[in-house]
Amino acid sequence: MTKEQKIKLVESLVDTFQAYPNFYIADTGGMTVAEVSELRGACHKADVKMQVAKNTLIHKALEQLDGDYSGAYEALKMTSAIFFTSEENPSIPAKIIKDYRGGKKEIPALKAAVIDTSVFLGDDNLEMLSSMKSKAELVGEVVGLLQSPAKNVVSALKSGGGTLAGLIKTLQERGEAA
Repeated sequence: MTKEQKIKLVESLVDTFQAYPNFYIADTGGMTVAEVSELRGACHKADVKMQVAKNTLIHKALEQLDGDYSGAYEALKMTSAIFFTSEENPSIPAKIIKDYRGGKKEIPALKAAVIDTSVFLGDDNLEMLSSMKSKAELVGEVVGLLQSPAKNVVSALKSGGGTLAGLIKTLQERGEAA
């Protein structure tokens, strides 16, 4: 690879990192071409972009980004594949890796993940990252929690409608008597 090609690849990586702020770095060493193709196909179906690049070029691209990605630098060893994902559901690459391994394989092994500028190092984070909820799911839960007390009040008012009217009438009568 010529110097110009490397420069273009770093520029391309910078653009991709800027477009996809959430990404995973996994070790795909030891995988056959067919296995990598199968993994790439699973990524394509889930709208996750997978790219294999040299660690030094990934490092140079990360250095050009705003923010501190130094925590991910130590993961840039051996063979690296980068999984780029949207902000909407950052857990998809972790699920892809976990599903691909199926509990029988150790590769691809998660080396690092960067989610909303937080760096998670090591394969032991794979389970936690794969169970992470999407933004839409979190917003739904918050809305549900906010609606819950109001629903309870409305439900109580509807179920005791006659009682409430009687209570108001009694309070009015007491006010007139006083």
